[in-house]
Amino acid sequence: MKKLMVGNWKMNKTVKDCAEFFEIFNKGFTEKCEAWIASQAIHFPLVEELKTTSTKAGLQNCSEHVEGAYTGEISPRALRDMNGHFVILGHSERRQYFGETSRSLNAKIRTALKEGLAVIYCVGETLPEREAGHTLSLIEDQLHQGLNDQSLATAENLIIAYEPVWAIGTGKTASPAQAQEVHAHIRQMLKNKYPSFGDKTRILYGGSVKPDNVTELLAQKDIDGGLVGGASLKAKDFLALCGDK
Repeated sequence: MKKLMVGNWKMNKTVKDCAEFFEIFNKGFTEKCEAWIASQAIHFPLVEELKTTSTKAGLQNCSEHVEGAYTGEISPRALRDMNGHFVILGHSERRQYFGETSRSLNAKIRTALKEGLAVIYCVGETLPEREAGHTLSLIEDQLHQGLNDQSLATAENLIIAYEPVWAIGTGKTASPAQAQEVHAHIRQMLKNKYPSFGDKTRILYGGSVKPDNVTELLAQKDIDGGLVGGASLKAKDFLALCGDK
């Protein structure tokens, strides 16, 4: 299976920026890996139009509801209807700034999977939690709460992203050994929960992934790709992460 690189553009880019990105990226992308882009919701139709068929488009959040009187929310059903492929749920910034918890994210994950979207569920620890030795137990809690009662029929579309909060946007990166330790722990939990496919579930690393550290990170046994923030904003950088120039 190819490595998966997911660009999380967060609240960045204009229409012009999107066009300039894909003008460069589409010419250089050789499909050495899978490439997915999560744009702002307002830019999704544009990204869907500009990208090639080999690149997948998705969003950074969605509602636990598929329709109704929920002003300002994003329906996972509507996203899928517009050819959306995936959604990122539980990113540390959503947890920090908007009060999302693993328990509250459970309903979003269940609905998005049921509607046919792939879900990238983010888990990770803060620096104080790591220094206190709570990393693995915290990850266990986040997985148990977020994935509780998730249907086996839809969970095959689940992807886990390990993102140490202390390494997001800071320039700091977990060492390959640190990242692999957590990924291996997540892998074992997935195999225990989903014996028929847990060993095949993709686990991404997120946290200051850059062209100069991606090779060593992806060489680890249980790291299947990257969830990339800043380095996904420039087409040349994202191409380098995908193994292209």
